[in-house]
Amino acid sequence: QVQLVESGGGLVQPGGSLRLSCTFSARLFRIYVMGWYRQAPGKQRELVATITGGGNTNYADSVKGRFTISGDNAKNMMYLQMNSLKSEDTAVYYCNEGTKGLLSWGQGTQVTVSS
Repeated sequence: QVQLVESGGGLVQPGGSLRLSCTFSARLFRIYVMGWYRQAPGKQRELVATITGGGNTNYADSVKGRFTISGDNAKNMMYLQMNSLKSEDTAVYYCNEGTKGLLSWGQGTQVTVSS
């Protein structure tokens, strides 16, 4: 069973930056489009960014121009660079397969944007 481990979250002021990391236990980029999701309190989980094995990326309108997704095939890792953070970015962030979240979900990493 593939394991996904997210890290890098924390408390940051509005306008600040964070870099999230996701470690895989397998070479997932060969098989899947991968993505970052987030779930805010009281809201459904939403997909915010995806990346293919070839490096093609896509973003939700709410994060476009502020977030950058990247991956490292050799290290079995994926990243989410988040800049110009807003209070509405506060959520638990997860990595998973980038269409329907087909893999087992990890614990996620909490991102809190607050002054």
